Amino acid sequence: MPGPTIYDVAREAGVATSTVSRAFSDPQRVGRATRERVLQVAAELDYRPNPHARALLSGRHHTVAMVVSDITNPHYFELIRGAESRARSSGYTLVLVNGEESARVEMNQIQRLVSSVDGFVLAASRLPDDELRQVASQRPVVLVSRELPGLASVVLDHDEGCRHIVEHLGSLGHRELVYLAGPREAWMAAKRWSALQDAAHDLGLGARRIGPFTPKVSQGGAAADGALNTGCTAIVAHNDLLAIGVMQRLAERGVKVPEDMSVVGFDDIFASDLCTPSLTTLGGVHVDAGRTAVELLMEAAGSGVTGEAPRVALPTELVLRRSTGPAD
Repeated sequence: MPGPTIYDVAREAGVATSTVSRAFSDPQRVGRATRERVLQVAAELDYRPNPHARALLSGRHHTVAMVVSDITNPHYFELIRGAESRARSSGYTLVLVNGEESARVEMNQIQRLVSSVDGFVLAASRLPDDELRQVASQRPVVLVSRELPGLASVVLDHDEGCRHIVEHLGSLGHRELVYLAGPREAWMAAKRWSALQDAAHDLGLGARRIGPFTPKVSQGGAAADGALNTGCTAIVAHNDLLAIGVMQRLAERGVKVPEDMSVVGFDDIFASDLCTPSLTTLGGVHVDAGRTAVELLMEAAGSGVTGEAPRVALPTELVLRRSTGPAD
């Protein structure tokens, strides 16, 4: 026998079904006396709100989706933790989606979810600009580690961070560095290279870029071989995973780190302090990035108002470890 419905509660309480829905999902929008009457009737009828029906009535699912470009990358662990914590504290559910470093997979996953979530946090999205705008026309979107005019974003301040990297290497006597670039479609890869290039120019160091490389340990061998052919004394890898693979290959070839070659990464994943030698890397408080992104998304989803898209830039920190040292 089917249980009581929202229509039964509305009829017994003498209110509209939308009022019953708001009494459960958005109680501050219902007068105290009305809310108490609705809750009393619901208790008497043993009514339990159906989340799907409530979403149909209110237009809100209290669910947000977070899409990351590669779920196996430890860089995203703290980002996800911050996002989930912020969503949970506001009564939202966070759905995690793996983009598999593929714009096609990412878009397919988004379109499957677009009718059942209140918005998307897209971390290091591989989607072209026009497809990002298409998604934003369907649901609120907040970008992480990506910027696009008109869309809200949360990024780490890589202009300042990359300058710290170049200043550090310059202080050790290095005169030329090579940047091992990330995926061609990665916004952050272009951003890091631009910032490194500008800082190197200002400080009188040479800088060149090779790649792109898939940002995984397994690609470090090819990246290291390419870097050695440049004759540089310092390598800046697109991320820590690639940097760790680079150091493994350098060890195989008898190149000592940091005596013969200094290596720097990005992201400060937990493994950067456990590898040998430990890795100098540019990090930041990624948990704050995740928390801030979800907060911006919930504000956009809650207000329904399209205004100026906020851009939040969080500070970075250069963590000095044993992979960098004086140039010969």
